[in-house]
Amino acid sequence: MPTFFINGELPIRVLRKEVVNSSSAQIASVSNTRRGLPLKSSILEQIFPTLTPAQISRIAPHGHMRTMQRGEVIVEQGDRNVPFFVVVSGEVEIVRPSGDVETLITAYGPGQFTGEVNNLSGRPAVFRVCATKQGELIELDRQHMLSLLQTDADLGEIMMRAFLLRRVELVSAGVGDVVLVGSNHSAGTLRIKEFLMRNGHPYSYLDLERNPEVQNLLDGLHTAAAKLCFETQPTGKLQTALVLTRPLTKHRCTISSL
Repeated sequence: MPTFFINGELPIRVLRKEVVNSSSAQIASVSNTRRGLPLKSSILEQIFPTLTPAQISRIAPHGHMRTMQRGEVIVEQGDRNVPFFVVVSGEVEIVRPSGDVETLITAYGPGQFTGEVNNLSGRPAVFRVCATKQGELIELDRQHMLSLLQTDADLGEIMMRAFLLRRVELVSAGVGDVVLVGSNHSAGTLRIKEFLMRNGHPYSYLDLERNPEVQNLLDGLHTAAAKLCFETQPTGKLQTALVLTRPLTKHRCTISSL
């Protein structure tokens, strides 16, 4: 589940599965054959490249083959030391869980690979990875993936470019594991915005003064639009709450896992 900040944070309850829609001024819609986050068609093949059989055969010795069953959760949001996967057969979806909703980010088919910059740094997974079709994956742990990047210039360039572009698109679209709820007139909100942007961490923003749904959400928590901070765990439920009158950078580091 995402981390929510109310000048700090807030959990949003949605009851259906939906696909993220971004501002048409920022991101143009592409082919209907691809499901998930709308992306710029000019760089689509660089963001989601399909490897050749020869390239896949060079990756295989660095990892091991594993099977996946339909409905299997391969990576849970918040997992650390997330492996790198190449889809040999079948399909996996990348989704953002939040309560009862799963927001579809993208889907990977045969020849495509998972991952973004958090795989490089070892930070927790931003999204959930689940199998939608039975198949096989090549799995590499982080150390073997880094070794591959360093020893195979061709694959290293393809993977690094894809990882970086995926993060750029997530930041641009405002899709991640953090939701900031606050006011542009609040110094606390601006501090958290600056912190997230400085770290290149994707987040979405809800304006307390302009979004009509915010008050209903606050009422559901029996709280006012004050400087509160709730820490959410990646289980899809609000488990712990930190009430902070002025969230400190060290708390934001912990909450955002940065």
